[in-house]
Amino acid sequence: MDTRRQFLKTAGGATLGALLLPQLSQAATVKNVGIQLYTVRKEMLDDAVGTLKELAKIGYKQLESARSAKGLYYGLQPKEMKNVASDLGMTLRSGHVAIDENWQKTVDQAAESGQEYLICSSLPSEGQTVDNYKRCADTFTKAAEVCQKANITFGYHNHDYEFKVVDGKPLYDILLTNTDPKLVKMELDLGWVIVTGNDPVAYFNKYPGRFPLWHLKDMDRAKQESTEFGKGNINIKEMLQNMKKSGVKYFFVEQEEYPKTAMESARYDFEYLAKLNY
Repeated sequence: MDTRRQFLKTAGGATLGALLLPQLSQAATVKNVGIQLYTVRKEMLDDAVGTLKELAKIGYKQLESARSAKGLYYGLQPKEMKNVASDLGMTLRSGHVAIDENWQKTVDQAAESGQEYLICSSLPSEGQTVDNYKRCADTFTKAAEVCQKANITFGYHNHDYEFKVVDGKPLYDILLTNTDPKLVKMELDLGWVIVTGNDPVAYFNKYPGRFPLWHLKDMDRAKQESTEFGKGNINIKEMLQNMKKSGVKYFFVEQEEYPKTAMESARYDFEYLAKLNY
């Protein structure tokens, strides 16, 4: 009996191990982490090169810039920004910009910096109406055509207001349905989507391939503020598990409010992701 009991115990353990191994092998670790430089906006204005060095030490690999008081590249020239990042083992992939009368110059600078994406960070005209969103969609198409000539992909970054429902449909969907999916992409800010009561995965399923970029953030719903990963109401792990559905190429950590300093939060968020299996 002891021999049989031992056999069953061993066989059962082997069977359990066989069941668990596929699950373990499917677990992935987070790699190639990017950061939206608006997270460290003050630091970038004070010392752009020094701040990039600190981010590189933390382990960030991909960068997305944002408009600042010193221009689109924090006082650096586009090619200078590219070279500094490259020397530090990072790549400037994207930048947040506005569509204005200087659009061609913006595109030319982006090409010089080597970035792949230009992202409009706010609606080019105001108005929470279907007609205005259709006008914005037309503007996006024209802006994207200019980008395409420079081998740059155009996209739009959402906040919360785009998810206002008009005639039973979120205004955000007007942008998606009135633009060419091959020409106009979307950078989905996962935090704002979820805070508004919407499901990013539903958008991934409904509009496949439209979301090559993400802003990955955690949000405190009660305060309507971003927070460090794992301290808010966003399931970061679940979002990462749906990367394939999204077709995402790059994601950028973004945090706008901090318990202490921006750089400490940037480090905390990176280390949180480094320990995460999904």
